[in-house]
Amino acid sequence: MFLSRLVLVCLPLFASAPVFAADEAPEQERLAALVRQLDLADRLAESAAQAASPGRARYRFDYPRLRDDLARVRAGIQDYLVPARAQPRDPAPLTAHYQTSQAKPRSEDAP
Repeated sequence: MFLSRLVLVCLPLFASAPVFAADEAPEQERLAALVRQLDLADRLAESAAQAASPGRARYRFDYPRLRDDLARVRAGIQDYLVPARAQPRDPAPLTAHYQTSQAKPRSEDAP
């Protein structure tokens, strides 16, 4: 359920990327809109995490890791929009691995 909602939220974002190039809105406005969409995706992830049943499935979706990556992307965009220093920083890599095994604790999953 959550994944389908997340796809429905993110699909227009990625599908409309070529439209952004033809749009007259400044880059800052488009990036601010992207931050709002990331906020929505974060709220959907939080809602889905609360609604997820802690069943006996061997694998589960790692909502905290997804939310951490969304926060990292959001912070990168905000750093670009309001730079705190002249030189760009090296961004932390995204986890991009959201399936975990119930058999292992999360700390062992980390790359």
